[in-house]
Amino acid sequence: MSDLTHFDDTGASRMVDTSAKPETLREARASGRVRMAPATLKLIRDRGLSKGDVVEVARLAGIMAAKRTGELIPLCHPLPITSAQIDFIFVGDDLLVLSASVRVLGRTGVEMEALTAVSVAALTVYDMCKSVDRGMTIENVRLEEKSGGKSGHYVRAD
Repeated sequence: MSDLTHFDDTGASRMVDTSAKPETLREARASGRVRMAPATLKLIRDRGLSKGDVVEVARLAGIMAAKRTGELIPLCHPLPITSAQIDFIFVGDDLLVLSASVRVLGRTGVEMEALTAVSVAALTVYDMCKSVDRGMTIENVRLEEKSGGKSGHYVRAD
C-alpha cells in the first residue's frame, strides 16, 4: 500500500504532506462542453433566458468552485488560489465550450481546481437552461494543460 500516496502503510486514508515541497507557480487549464438545442444556445447568446445572463452566472459559479475545491474533493488540499478565469466560446449552433484557467503559488498543483471550475460552470449552464432544454449534455471535461511542480509541464496531445 505504501506506493499509493493517499494511503498509509496500514491502508488508512491520508492527505499527502506537501510541507517539504518548494512553492512554485502552478497553473492548470481544463475544458468542457455543453451541447444543447440550437434555440437554447441562441437564448444564452442573446441573454434571453428569464433567469438572467447564463454565461456570467456560470462564470461566477466556476470561480467560486475553484476556490472551494478542497471542501469538495476529500483529500484535496485547500489552496490560496491567486487567479481563476472561466471563458466561454459559442461553437456552431449547438455547442458552448468552457475553459477554466487557475493559478497558485504553492506546493501542490491546481488541476483539480481547474476541473472543478469547468464542471461547476457547465452544471450551472445546465441548471439555468433546463426549463427550456432538458436534453443538454455535458461532455469532455478534461485537463488540457498544467505547469509547475516536480512533474513539469503537461499539454494534452490532441
